[in-house]
Amino acid sequence: MRMFIKSWIPQCLQILRLPCRSFHGYHRLLTSQIISHYEAIHQYKKELPKYFNFASDVLDEWSQLEKDGRKPANPAFWWVNEEREEVKWSFEELGFLSRKAANVLSEACGLQRGDRVIAVLPRVPEWWLLNVACMRTGIIFVPGTSQLTAKDILYRLQASKAKCIITSDTLAPAVESVVPDSQFLKSKLIVGKGSRDGWLNLKELVAVASAEHKCVQTRSQDPMLIYFTSGTTGFPKMVVQSHSSYGIGLVSGGRRWMNLTPSDIMWNTSDTGWAKAAWGSVFAPWICGSCVFVHHMPQFKPEVIAETLSRYPITTFCTAPTAYRMLVQHDLSRYKIMSLKHCISAGEPLNPEMMAKWKSQTGVDIHEGYGQTETVTICANMKGMKIKPGSLGKALPPFDVQIIDDHGAVLPAGEEGSIAVRIQPTRPFCLFSEYLDNPEKTAATVRGNFYVTGDRGIMDEEGYVWFVGRDDDIINSAGYRIGPFEVESALIQHPAVAESAVVSSPDPDRGEVVKAFIVLTPAFASHDPEKLTQELQQHVKKVTAPYKYPRKVEFVQDLPKTVSGKIQRKVLRNREWGRE
Repeated sequence: MRMFIKSWIPQCLQILRLPCRSFHGYHRLLTSQIISHYEAIHQYKKELPKYFNFASDVLDEWSQLEKDGRKPANPAFWWVNEEREEVKWSFEELGFLSRKAANVLSEACGLQRGDRVIAVLPRVPEWWLLNVACMRTGIIFVPGTSQLTAKDILYRLQASKAKCIITSDTLAPAVESVVPDSQFLKSKLIVGKGSRDGWLNLKELVAVASAEHKCVQTRSQDPMLIYFTSGTTGFPKMVVQSHSSYGIGLVSGGRRWMNLTPSDIMWNTSDTGWAKAAWGSVFAPWICGSCVFVHHMPQFKPEVIAETLSRYPITTFCTAPTAYRMLVQHDLSRYKIMSLKHCISAGEPLNPEMMAKWKSQTGVDIHEGYGQTETVTICANMKGMKIKPGSLGKALPPFDVQIIDDHGAVLPAGEEGSIAVRIQPTRPFCLFSEYLDNPEKTAATVRGNFYVTGDRGIMDEEGYVWFVGRDDDIINSAGYRIGPFEVESALIQHPAVAESAVVSSPDPDRGEVVKAFIVLTPAFASHDPEKLTQELQQHVKKVTAPYKYPRKVEFVQDLPKTVSGKIQRKVLRNREWGRE
């Protein structure tokens, strides 16, 4: 039962549902005006439009195609939880509810175009609704993970000057504790049941709000999103993305990397606070007319992932490398996963060994992609392309991705340098606009004719890019430069290693040496630590260059990770160097 829809849409509303008509194949759909037009813009075959709004120019167009029967009958949005409750919205229903939510933001909250709204929510349907409502009103959406502390929330409120915060009843007390120091905050919206003093209830307001709303006309380069992203030092930076940067910029990734069509159902497990949620759970699927599938799943459970993949007709799956590793250990070959046909990953590199295990258990390859909060997908193992396990793939059109030296000169194949995107003579519109209120950090991303990602890599003779590590992750031991990923890739091939993180550790003779923090598989948990350390060291010497082996090894129960599943090497490195 659509309990969510039932409670929000007045009973008098009867949404028209027309049957899907027959097609002459999917070519007509894939070359529809929506997709082909914006892909042409992305490839510089057409000029960027002066005005663009994803809600009116894409979502409302799919709604019209849906009403005309010129789109497969998949919903636009499909949400489930562990109790097997479901929410399904068509594009028309999404439009109806998002217009009501837009009126709530404008009228009940008193927000205006250009104001900033922080949304700290788990994977609940309201998060998607608010995304679209903000687009319709020109309000800037600022997502945050539900794992934020009161201190984190205060910093974000002060730095962004947000006038409204939207959160769950669980986090409301943390918000209330910092309200006295949040001088810009004007209104607070709560998502959940019941009432709370000083808060507006989103569900109650949407139920009585008007569905009549005219989408504002936003310029393509007007700000749409602000993401807080952590750097190597200092407080998190505010990454500004425009209406076109993600709204049009992700069409190439959606088509070529995610391989999405209007008949696909895409499940991306990313937390709502991570930019990958915007990539794979909003813009790329919806610009391609695909269904966005969401599992509420407060905590990652391999058995829940596996059961969901076997129970629902999910065709496209995206999750973090850490999650893939956990799923492989859970052994997916025990499940009947019938619909899955395309898997992707991003966030950190995938080890070839793990990719091979996933393929053997599911029969599906993992297509790795690469990008940042500041970019869209810039490299990928695209559909139909030869996959080189462990590589980030090739540059995604229209990007010119190169490996450059410290002076901005392009390096020849096989030489390590900075992964960079050419921005001269033309800066791709799908790069971030700026680090808000931080011109120095913004300027620091430019080196000669390139935007530098802060990652180091190598490009081979065929144009495949290979990740080496973050600039600050590189280990310089006795004059040898060692990337942590290559050591981790060697370690993961040993049956004792479930996960590992490699960082630098101080050494009186070499300056620094390689240290590996290792989570053991259950079968090796009781082995003698000293003997196992020697065995792993010899294993690494055989798999990769001997000088890269970890001179120090520490066995741990788990590794520190970000909410998106990335291993936080910085935390471990700081411990080693006494910087905590």
